Amino acid sequence: MEDVKQTNSLKKSWTKKRDAKAEKLNSLGSIASGKVIPTERIVESFEVLISPGDRVSLEGNNQKQASFLSGALNQVSPEQIYDLHMIMSSISRPEHLDIFEKGIARKVDFAYAGPQSLRIAQMLEDDEVEMGEIHTYLELYSRLLVDLTPSVALVAADKADTEGNLYTGPNTEETPTLVEATAFSDGIVIAQVNELTDELPRVDIPGSWIDFVSVADKPYELEPLFTRDPRHITDLQILLGMMVIRGIYERHEVQSLNHGIGYNTAAIELLLPTYGEQLGLRGKICKYWVSNPHPTLIPAIESGWVESIHCFGGEVGMEGYVKERPDVFFTGNDGSMRSNRTLSQLAGQYAVDLFVGSTLQMDQFGNSSTVTSGRLAGFGGAPNMGHDPRGRRHSTPAWLNMMTSDEPLARGRKLVVQVVETFQSGNTPVIVESLDAIDVGRNADLATTPVMIYGDDVTHVVTEEGIAYLYKTTSMEKRREAVAAVAGVTPIGLNHNPGRTADLREKGIIAIPEDLGIRRTDAKRSLLAAKSVEELVEWSEGLYNPPAKFRSW
Repeated sequence: MEDVKQTNSLKKSWTKKRDAKAEKLNSLGSIASGKVIPTERIVESFEVLISPGDRVSLEGNNQKQASFLSGALNQVSPEQIYDLHMIMSSISRPEHLDIFEKGIARKVDFAYAGPQSLRIAQMLEDDEVEMGEIHTYLELYSRLLVDLTPSVALVAADKADTEGNLYTGPNTEETPTLVEATAFSDGIVIAQVNELTDELPRVDIPGSWIDFVSVADKPYELEPLFTRDPRHITDLQILLGMMVIRGIYERHEVQSLNHGIGYNTAAIELLLPTYGEQLGLRGKICKYWVSNPHPTLIPAIESGWVESIHCFGGEVGMEGYVKERPDVFFTGNDGSMRSNRTLSQLAGQYAVDLFVGSTLQMDQFGNSSTVTSGRLAGFGGAPNMGHDPRGRRHSTPAWLNMMTSDEPLARGRKLVVQVVETFQSGNTPVIVESLDAIDVGRNADLATTPVMIYGDDVTHVVTEEGIAYLYKTTSMEKRREAVAAVAGVTPIGLNHNPGRTADLREKGIIAIPEDLGIRRTDAKRSLLAAKSVEELVEWSEGLYNPPAKFRSW
């Protein structure tokens, strides 16, 4: 037996990945100067460092895009590099899909494809893309450490030195996760940077994790994704915000929370210093946040509502404001924010009391999806934060308030709130009998229906008609009744027996604005703490520097 072990040990190599990497690095020859690849030779370098069939992780999330590297990958020879397996948080740029049409890439695992959702749906139908899975962000990051470990990672940073140390500034986001999963499994890590410098403000990723850096021909793309102009907030959205504050945040003592993108949540943020103050709620709710640095949070921060915010990523124009508010934001000694998409996703999943989001479609049982007919948008991080994590063990007043039993083993729940207007523009109902996602999933040959948030995780649905307290329902039929009661004049709402509404109100399963002490006529723009981007700048004492497209003065 000992002889067999010795023979096998002699024959087997345990450093195949490391040896293959060393061979590629040596093959690069004189193209690179140390760790620096000249800008004009990045495509040539890719054709040496990337092999057919490699798993390539390309940074491109909601906001920060490794746009120089994605453009370079689109220029490689399909005869030399083909059938790549792409791993992308977000399919958001045209070249992300161009590489599939050219045959450079064949398979994709991703989390979100908002800007390219129509195109990828068509390409799947035309068999131009092989689908791996549609993930949540955290799920995709986790698989990088298991069965989707990258051969190559292409990432973006603000600055680097010649040793490869990276400074990511306020937009660190997912970069450390992509780099670590690749670097420590003998993959190749290439970072595009805006600037090569002798001295960095701080080191966010050590050079020993980075194989090469290349100065981009122009700074990486950064989208002000979470900026909402208060001028576009409607009276209806203000009504929804008032109901959320009074009927959910106050009622359940919500202290920690995540707000997603949208005018509904922007309205809530701008109502805290006014309507929330009228209710005497400062210091009682909305103290700890996991979100991007939303400009519409500035009045709440300035008026003492917010104690801390940990961010998934930065927001264009908020850099100066964040630097001057280190008691609120997580910042480095240089003053710039340290964001981390992976850690914020974890915090949003396990540490907060409440997630509030919206959707394009919701069925009669509260299941929702942003995947609709002809669109394969994906999920992003909503399912991570928009569910009740069964592994949670710490308690808060809001979590305990969800208990509906006094049994010894009863547990609390995270609040998962869906805020929707019953109709989209074009008179399209949001609340429907059956999700389009069922047919889309079937047509795309997906193993499961692409549901964003499952109805049994949703605790509250808020529409202009009122709030459905779904956590109080005891059966699927009662859940359906509660959703229908706030579905307005959608087909689901019209089929609801009005006589049941009074019974549901009596039992506290639904509440209309009047039940919460809210007069619909009070839902006016005059309640907003800031009614324009210009007023947000004034609240910030001039520290907020909004992008030009948001300037109207």
